[in-house]
Amino acid sequence: MVSIEGAQLSAADENLLKRSSVGGLILFSRNYQTKSQVTALIRAVREINPSLLIAVDQEGGRVQRFREGFLSLPALARLGMLFCQDEAAGLEAAEECGWAMAAELVAIGVDFSFAPVLDVFSETSRVIADRAFSSDPEQLSALALRYVEGMRSAGMAATGKHFPGHGTVDADSHVELPVDPRAFEQIEAHDLVPFKALATSLGGIMPAHVIYPQVDAQCAGFSPFWLQDILRDQLAFNGVIFSDDLTMDAAHGVGSVEVRAQLALAAGCDMVLVCNDSEAARRVADYLENNPEQRNEASDRRLAEMARNEEIVNYHFADSSRWSRAIQIIKSLPVS
Repeated sequence: MVSIEGAQLSAADENLLKRSSVGGLILFSRNYQTKSQVTALIRAVREINPSLLIAVDQEGGRVQRFREGFLSLPALARLGMLFCQDEAAGLEAAEECGWAMAAELVAIGVDFSFAPVLDVFSETSRVIADRAFSSDPEQLSALALRYVEGMRSAGMAATGKHFPGHGTVDADSHVELPVDPRAFEQIEAHDLVPFKALATSLGGIMPAHVIYPQVDAQCAGFSPFWLQDILRDQLAFNGVIFSDDLTMDAAHGVGSVEVRAQLALAAGCDMVLVCNDSEAARRVADYLENNPEQRNEASDRRLAEMARNEEIVNYHFADSSRWSRAIQIIKSLPVS
């Protein structure tokens, strides 16, 4: 999965998206000007490569790539706050937020958002913070399940992140390598709870660029123990494993971008993200095309299930009582 530079496709973008090893495109704020512009961009991408999965980070709060012309989605922590005041209202809000977020994206041709965040809130984590539903793993699981149900009812598969949990570390993996010193038993009793609860409900999971040295010497995204022994075998997760962006500083320590891709795929990832660095993306494309054994049918089948289902959602928002209810709920929540 790659990214592009601007709001329209360049010749270099088109060449990259035509590569046989490129299976996805992630869009960022720099790719968005208006809803009509990004819809035309997505249409142009599909004309070049109809099978590409198109994704975005549309969590709400601080992390919402498409803003003007879209609902202002609340940070997930706002849903947790409502849940503490009124459980039923919090759960309904979670489902309607998930539905509205997904419905708006599916309507313009986006396959999925990398959502929801399943990290457990901790005051020590500046990068997760209010992106998390709650500091209570059980409350978080309940809210996330309803959020995912909302996404599914809009025709979108959900992707939980950042396995096995990024919420308790202070460092930001975009710029440094976070280390979580806890034992496996502590992580299992706390951070893994939401992933266990949602393992059969998620279409995808993204591992964290975090090292848990008491458990394994590798970052979770490069670790067969975390991705195969725990996620696949113990949690029985059968969906897509997406690497986090391999150009993030936390991933650099293992070697070149080609080595990072090889390690992530060998550990169990189905698709690797190489974003914000077109040269790195081309290098990984070259590596994968020169090493076709890295691709497998099981990954292809799982990835195909991440495509949006346009038949599910009613796009006549003006006539939809659900759309009106979702707007009412979302506008009543504070946006961070």
